[in-house]
Amino acid sequence: MFQTGVRQMRMAMSMVWGRPISPRNVERLVEDALETLATFGAPGDDVQQLLEGPFSDPKVREDFQTRGLRRTARRLAKVSPYYRRLFDDNGIEPDRLTPERMSSIPATLKRDLVASPSDFLADGSKPYVSTRTTGTTGRPAEIWLSRYEIELWPAMAALSGLLRNEISPDDVMQVNISSRATAAVQQNLTVCRLVGARSRMLGVVPAEESLDSLLGGGDTAPTLLTTYPSYLAELVAAARRRGVGPADFRLRRIDCGGEVLSSALSGAAYETFGPRLVNDTFGMTEILPVSGRVCDQGHLHHDLNMGFVEVVDFQTGAPVGPGALGTVVITPYYPYRECMPVFRYDTRDIVRRLPDDALTCELAGVPATSRILGKADHLLRLGDEVVTLRDLVEVVEDLPSQPWPARFGATVGDDRIQLHMPGDVLGGASASDLRRRLAERGLDVDVSTVLDGRSGAQIRPLRADLLETTFVGRN
Repeated sequence: MFQTGVRQMRMAMSMVWGRPISPRNVERLVEDALETLATFGAPGDDVQQLLEGPFSDPKVREDFQTRGLRRTARRLAKVSPYYRRLFDDNGIEPDRLTPERMSSIPATLKRDLVASPSDFLADGSKPYVSTRTTGTTGRPAEIWLSRYEIELWPAMAALSGLLRNEISPDDVMQVNISSRATAAVQQNLTVCRLVGARSRMLGVVPAEESLDSLLGGGDTAPTLLTTYPSYLAELVAAARRRGVGPADFRLRRIDCGGEVLSSALSGAAYETFGPRLVNDTFGMTEILPVSGRVCDQGHLHHDLNMGFVEVVDFQTGAPVGPGALGTVVITPYYPYRECMPVFRYDTRDIVRRLPDDALTCELAGVPATSRILGKADHLLRLGDEVVTLRDLVEVVEDLPSQPWPARFGATVGDDRIQLHMPGDVLGGASASDLRRRLAERGLDVDVSTVLDGRSGAQIRPLRADLLETTFVGRN
């Protein structure tokens, strides 16, 4: 127990003072947590409090954030060619930064990373492995990671997952995400290794093949599933075609991210696979390891230990007030990012800011937003009215035809939203039926059908279409 206390103190001091955190020290804390769980059946509160952070007190939170921002900006001014130039051009003094002054710094966009990736590499860093965005929102960006980063992030995730009962040594995790998302794949597999759980990396293979794995008998059948909402939709459809249900699966948890997860699809996953939780998570390659989780009341709470989170107007860049729509801008703190850090990275993910003083959920001490509503570049504007992707997905995926995943495209023309979708999405319904359903949600939409639901230029790309083909079932 004394050694555990020493390790906790080392980790706490590193987090408070912003010094590099020993990945091996965190791994030993994972081992301590496993031993505690095996002996007492529940983790201690001390490490849990360390991970959750001191964010219920606004003054303590602001002090923590100010020190984190200044520390991170000072390092970038020394080692990052891109931010050294950006700070100089805009007269930014790292030692005078405060949360209120952050909006004076131009946000970093994905196109900046794509245009000059070498300028983001920190001087003296040792790139170890690269990871890429999927390309569903445009040309992929490549992010280089150091060995320190790819060892630290999974260790922190494993410790957090154990303490929150998100993973245990008895679990089997099936990973159905693109193998090009190297960092996410590596993190999932390493978390399983550190915890002692089993892992099965399948990628985005044909849904029937993944369903075979989920149906595997005995203690090798998956208890955890990590995937995209659109691929989960493919799995639900495959399971229903085969006539299997909750009694045929061992899943206790499904984690989804990267796309909009509709209420209809979430409900269908509960009914089909029988997990205790279908979790709508937030994460992005460019801002790892900062992530977000959804509470029992459906709010998205970001991990404020590892980064500074802003919600700003997607046109002006000014901070938005409670109730307003904005895009999420994230700054991962040093020492969590080392090799290719970003500062004020505009994720282009749209959320609605929630009032801090109105939260009553189990995570009320951490500021929250709505769940992700879509991308800023996909917003539809009709005068003062703004329609998000979630507004449309929630209606389309609730159709009686159960069109999971919802394949459609949307544009604005003739002062109305034009919705383009394959005819089979409507099933037995008519275009007028869908228009009526949309109108009930306050959406004035024209509906037209297109022939090709997968390759047509008008149809939005889905991550389920990042198919990694195999030879299974070809003979």
